[in-house]
Amino acid sequence: MLNTKYLTAPLAAALLFLFLGNLPATAESAFEVWRDGFRRTAIAEGIDPRQFDTAFSGVTPNADVIGYDRFQPEFSKPIWEYLDAAVSPARVRDGRQNWRQRRGLLRRIEARYEVDAEVVVAIWGVESNYGQNRGGIYTIEALATLAFDGRRARYGRRQLIAALKILQEGHVRRADMLGSWAGAMGHTQFIPTSFRALAVDYDGDGKRNIWSENPADALASTANYLRQNGWVHGQPWGVEVILPEGFDYSKADINNRQSARYWQNLGVRRSDGRALPSYSETALLLPAGAGNPVFAV
Repeated sequence: MLNTKYLTAPLAAALLFLFLGNLPATAESAFEVWRDGFRRTAIAEGIDPRQFDTAFSGVTPNADVIGYDRFQPEFSKPIWEYLDAAVSPARVRDGRQNWRQRRGLLRRIEARYEVDAEVVVAIWGVESNYGQNRGGIYTIEALATLAFDGRRARYGRRQLIAALKILQEGHVRRADMLGSWAGAMGHTQFIPTSFRALAVDYDGDGKRNIWSENPADALASTANYLRQNGWVHGQPWGVEVILPEGFDYSKADINNRQSARYWQNLGVRRSDGRALPSYSETALLLPAGAGNPVFAV
């Protein structure tokens, strides 16, 4: 997911200059003007000037980041093709191995945060292949590129301020602050604002280090993220369902959260024909559109 290059470096570079071609100066000098203006914003947000200068030392627009932003596989591939790669037999096998190796840690995290350990392992596998693909782009450069480029400027600026604060707080060294093209970091790919709000120091060393070879902080942070967002221990994330003939697909909206009784009255049933479990409010998700598998989530 993280380190597959769908655009060659020359093509990505060409795209960068194409998108920036209307600027009055070269991309590099335009970036310097932007950086100096953003420096004032960052200082007003509490970033020490020396910290900013150190963090931005050598940072330039990253053409690969622009390329990835323009071509994201989860939005450009059919859903089942994407899932076949993300949840391959090899990834399932490696997940079982990681589960066996870290069972004690995972069970302790589950007991503390009341989030099913198997779900935490699954997220770890999908996000970074169990830590093997944590990303190799300097986070400050990735987010500065997005903030400067303009298409995702609001996101880039907000995340960049948060990333600078993470460095300033000492959770990670500059050289180790690596992640994806979009600024997602560590074993389970936290974006900086989520890190600051929800990451935890599970091992008690005074740092919330989700980049470390030891995944304890990252896995516990993931469990805390889910707990703080409403996870209920022992309940599934969703169940596969079948829809009745003539179902009104306008109701299959992730924001249309209803009771199990509501869906049952419309004829929605589990894929095995049984009634829906009465866990909580539920929405219907059709990841591949009508005529394909449907999930109550």
